[in-house]
Amino acid sequence: MPRTQRRPKTALLILDMISEFDYPDGERIVRGARKAAGNIARLRQRAHAADLPVIYVNDTAGKWESDQKSFIQRCKRPESRGRDIAELLAPAPQDYFMFKPRHSAFFGTPLHTLLQRLQVGRLVATGITSHQCVLFTAMDAHVREFELVIPSDCIGAGAAADTRHALYIFSHALMAKISRSRQLRF
Repeated sequence: MPRTQRRPKTALLILDMISEFDYPDGERIVRGARKAAGNIARLRQRAHAADLPVIYVNDTAGKWESDQKSFIQRCKRPESRGRDIAELLAPAPQDYFMFKPRHSAFFGTPLHTLLQRLQVGRLVATGITSHQCVLFTAMDAHVREFELVIPSDCIGAGAAADTRHALYIFSHALMAKISRSRQLRF
């Protein structure tokens, strides 16, 4: 009798959604983030219900700090462009949170070590920006031989064309499974 292959343990990555969006094209990017935020929140809720790790990896916009709580509070201030997103997607106590210095969530972070310790083999990548941080993270995950899933309604950018191009690369070059978040099975 053939052995059924078990699906590798899954983790949900949430990239750069906790932000003040305080950079030159921040107003355009925050619009893309808002479109994805509700879907990411529902996906995170499903990940929590399935007892899967949820890992936030965030840019610091050049304001290096190690205090995630201060960073999140700053993103929730009334004058923050990303206030509504930060309030909706603030990490739960059981979630992991780390800062990254560059585009990829793997570069200069303990992400790979954390995923190994959690015995994760499958990553669901969500966040902003689809054609930069999400794409660079997916590329690094691919070369590390993680199975990739990209929920198309959980990524965004300042322009829809950027997301379309990224989805093509995810699918054709990185062999990622592309689906809508509601179709995703953990």
